[in-house]
Amino acid sequence: MDKIYQPNQIESKWYQHWENNDYFSPKAAHDTYCIMLPPPNITGSLHIGHAFQDSLMDALIRYHRMNGKQTLWQPGTDHAGIATQMVVERQLNAQGINKYDLGREKFVEKIWDWKTHSGDTIVSQMRRLGASADWSRSRFTMDEGLSNAVQSVFISLYNEGLIYRGKKLVNWDPVLHTAVSDLEVISEEEEGSMWYIKYPLKDQSSTITIATTRPETLLGDVAVAVHPDDKRYQSLIGKELILPLCHRNIPIIADETVDPDFGTGCVKITPAHDFNDYEMGLKHQLNSISILDKSAKLNHNVPEQYQGLDRFVARSLIVEQLLDQGYLEKIEPHKLKVPRGDRSGAIIEPLLTDQWFVNAKKLAPEAINVVKTGKIKFVPENWSNTYYDWMENIQDWCISRQLWWGHRIPAWYDQNGQVYVGKNEDDVRKHYHLNDSISLVQDQDVLDTWFSSALWPFSTLGWPEKTNEFNQFYPTQVLVTGFDIIFFWVARMIMMGLKFTNQIPFSTVFVTGLIQDADGQKMSKSKGNVIDPIDLIEGISLDNLLTKRTSNLMQPQLLNKIKQATEKRFPEGIPAFGTDALRMTLCAMASPGRHVRFDIKRIEGHRNFCNKLWNASRFVLMQTEDNPISNSKKFSLADKWIKTQLQEVIESCHKYFESYRFDLLAHSLYEFTWNHYCDWYLEFAKAILTDNDTSEEEKATTRYTLLSVLENILRLLHPLIPFLTEEIWQRLPNEVKQSNPPSIMLQSYPQKNIDDLFIEAHKEMTIVMQIITQIRTIRSEMNVNPGKKLSVYFNASTSKHALITKAQRFLISLGKIESITFLSINEKPPIAATGIVEDLEVYIPMANLIDKEAELSRTKKEINKSVLELNKIETKLNNVKFIDNAPPDVVTIERERFSHLKITIEKLTLHLSKIEDL
Repeated sequence: MDKIYQPNQIESKWYQHWENNDYFSPKAAHDTYCIMLPPPNITGSLHIGHAFQDSLMDALIRYHRMNGKQTLWQPGTDHAGIATQMVVERQLNAQGINKYDLGREKFVEKIWDWKTHSGDTIVSQMRRLGASADWSRSRFTMDEGLSNAVQSVFISLYNEGLIYRGKKLVNWDPVLHTAVSDLEVISEEEEGSMWYIKYPLKDQSSTITIATTRPETLLGDVAVAVHPDDKRYQSLIGKELILPLCHRNIPIIADETVDPDFGTGCVKITPAHDFNDYEMGLKHQLNSISILDKSAKLNHNVPEQYQGLDRFVARSLIVEQLLDQGYLEKIEPHKLKVPRGDRSGAIIEPLLTDQWFVNAKKLAPEAINVVKTGKIKFVPENWSNTYYDWMENIQDWCISRQLWWGHRIPAWYDQNGQVYVGKNEDDVRKHYHLNDSISLVQDQDVLDTWFSSALWPFSTLGWPEKTNEFNQFYPTQVLVTGFDIIFFWVARMIMMGLKFTNQIPFSTVFVTGLIQDADGQKMSKSKGNVIDPIDLIEGISLDNLLTKRTSNLMQPQLLNKIKQATEKRFPEGIPAFGTDALRMTLCAMASPGRHVRFDIKRIEGHRNFCNKLWNASRFVLMQTEDNPISNSKKFSLADKWIKTQLQEVIESCHKYFESYRFDLLAHSLYEFTWNHYCDWYLEFAKAILTDNDTSEEEKATTRYTLLSVLENILRLLHPLIPFLTEEIWQRLPNEVKQSNPPSIMLQSYPQKNIDDLFIEAHKEMTIVMQIITQIRTIRSEMNVNPGKKLSVYFNASTSKHALITKAQRFLISLGKIESITFLSINEKPPIAATGIVEDLEVYIPMANLIDKEAELSRTKKEINKSVLELNKIETKLNNVKFIDNAPPDVVTIERERFSHLKITIEKLTLHLSKIEDL
């Protein structure tokens, strides 16, 4: 092995080996395990959130594959209607080409061409991350098979009356000219204004004042609402107002949803341009007047002077005229949430348009029931409450989008607007008995991307055909996703799965937190805190990082902001950490919670971990490659200790995988590998291998134990850090492998073996380690030269005397001891620094070594620490509730600790007096 661990030299080699040998495809087995990759956007690239979830999914897949299951990680990508159409449109616009110049068919061909050459960036990046998905089965939401599934579902739901077309209020992007989902709307707080406008009462000289943040919408007002108990306005309920600038009469109505404390307590009602007003309009049977066209310009339903004006131009004119005519009472600064399209950046308008909808209320009850009855469980469980809240208040789902790229809605219209739904025009004519004289035109809209994604768990497996893959892998086992799409994707997959397969799509929904930076801030380009996982893996200079993050097309103010933020966070760029260090870090971060803070310093720690494992493995191989190894039972105390520790960590790993506690899994493996194996056991092994009095059989057994425990560590770690573990595992001799497959990923995951549990030896070795730690602590605190060998005296019971004798080589080697002396019963110990382990006293004479003042200070600290602990235990033992309710063995342990501490304090106090007498 090379002296230096260089991840870039091993990662591409092993991934290519795995993929070329088809190791990622399912292999025949009795039990199956399947995860569906949430299909990433084909226009996207890998971000830290993708890397986070993909690392967890890959860990699960590798774990269950090693446990002998027929494992499928089904990959694929999403056609991402809006995003993809925007990318190609911009490319064409740069060439002076408009999509309308090409026409729909040619434009869609251009998108397919772009997808072929540029649409799989994220797939290659996932490979770089080590994702062991079965790429040979990769699907795309616009594939022929998936498209057929989408069409079948639409037609079936339409025929059952669960899909319908109607005019409703939707989120409308006036730049993209399409309806958008709530997930595609980003609402952030911005500075705005509140306009207070006076509405005259009909046939009276008085007015009432309403407050609004969108004064242009008053042209579409159909009422003003007040709370029925608001004494200020009770006498006016049922009367009419004259709408300023329009001179229409509108009623004053009462509604309990009005907040009397907001604004003036009077709310203008514009059902065609506000979601709350729309619901109130339906409740009170009010008309809806739409005043905007699809470009957010004022239409023919407003006075002629405003027609054709942009909404914000019209706003300025309306405010000016309200002021001139005496209707504007005042304007106040006001912070408000402004909804913007995540793709266009345009302010979204609620707009009444004709759209296609799914009657989700009829699909929701069964989807709620499978969670309540435990057929599907959320991890962490509290996210089920979020699911219930959304599902129990579900609204009909707008599934149409005014785009050219996507699954075109399979509906045709005749000249009278009658709609016919079918697979194609011929199918429609045949099904509805239409002759050729009737002209038909297909609906121009496409389906919402989430519609095809809702079918992902079963459409990717060949549904509606009953394929072998569908029969084997459906339902799937677990869905790994973020809480932000529980409703948009998770809930819809459950509804569609139950509807069309009569089965749940997955049994567990593992909900991860969303990644934030180390300061708890949302990641964004303008803050300079966005991190590309590939940059963390491969490293990037500051100059290249700035080039990547900025563009000359940016506004100078934003450009400078990004530059400054990036230079502040990464003054020297980002070093190369390698894939394994990143994956280990991401797993260690996966604690339950809404948000996960990502700190680059944690990757440094896990890069050091990888280096530690590399160096330890190199040492082990050097010790064993030219020397005999033997799996005899001539185990040393240290061998028995590490084998027992290994069984404990194996048990923990299985428990943490099954409970999705990747953070505890990573911590457990880190602790065992670094502290127990590398820091302790390797030193014990050195003591054995360099001891002239140790038999060759025992040395050969220790060499075998070194290798076999290392081999187990590599298999335990493989789901988290696949590349490094493969590289080292390949170098191990076959004698320590359970079998000899061509890859570690085809080995079995370690299982607990009770034959390798040596409980008594483990207890004894733990005491030995405590003694060594005490000696090292005294040496450190007394500032004794690390190379100086010590004379150590022990005041020990018979059992401890025997243990020290048995473990003498470990104590001498790791404690750097020159001589060991046992004190007789009445023999007084020398003036020395003292350590205590249970009933064992450790004395290290400090003649010519001791710093008296330092030792006094150390001893006093130990006494104070012990007294504090003693008081805590005493309080607990004096608590009747604790004595009555705690298990008897716990009470016994606490009483023993109390006795030990009392003895410790007495001995430390005596030692203190001796030091004072020096």
